[in-house]
Amino acid sequence: MYHSGSASANSDVRLHLAVLNQTDRTHTNNTIMSLSDSECWSVNLTLPSVRGAGKDFINNLLEELRRNAWNDHEVFGVHLAVEEAVVNAIKHGNCLDESKQVQICCRLWKDRLWIEIIDEGCGFNPDEVPDCTQIENLEIPNGRGIMLMRSFMSKVEYSSAGNGVILEKLRGQS
Repeated sequence: MYHSGSASANSDVRLHLAVLNQTDRTHTNNTIMSLSDSECWSVNLTLPSVRGAGKDFINNLLEELRRNAWNDHEVFGVHLAVEEAVVNAIKHGNCLDESKQVQICCRLWKDRLWIEIIDEGCGFNPDEVPDCTQIENLEIPNGRGIMLMRSFMSKVEYSSAGNGVILEKLRGQS
């Protein structure tokens, strides 16, 4: 069960990203074609809880977005949001415990990106994270990641356990 919550970013975000079946790209005369309206690029991935573990996945995702003509602003926003979610799952959710994993499930259609990230941590309540944009919270180092994810994605929903997040981006929405 997921909920969107109303709080701003928090560096204690615990996430798990699961990415579903990687489908083949369409090739014609060695040219990679963009996705049609019904095709889906998908990946299921399990990451170790070590710094930098999500780098290859994020780079591949950004390449797919560019291949499908997502604009620079959208690619930049997705990059920030997904990187924040993966880093938080590894660092805050799983506390860099190498015995724990982060699951990523990612699906990309021509005009829609959907990602679920789940960690093995105890979770958190995003509604309890202080709004980092309020004057009294400007000096507090928590909340910025959640705020960034909410700013750049069309939808951000947290699992009821607080250890999972779904990020969704609809192309053309700021």
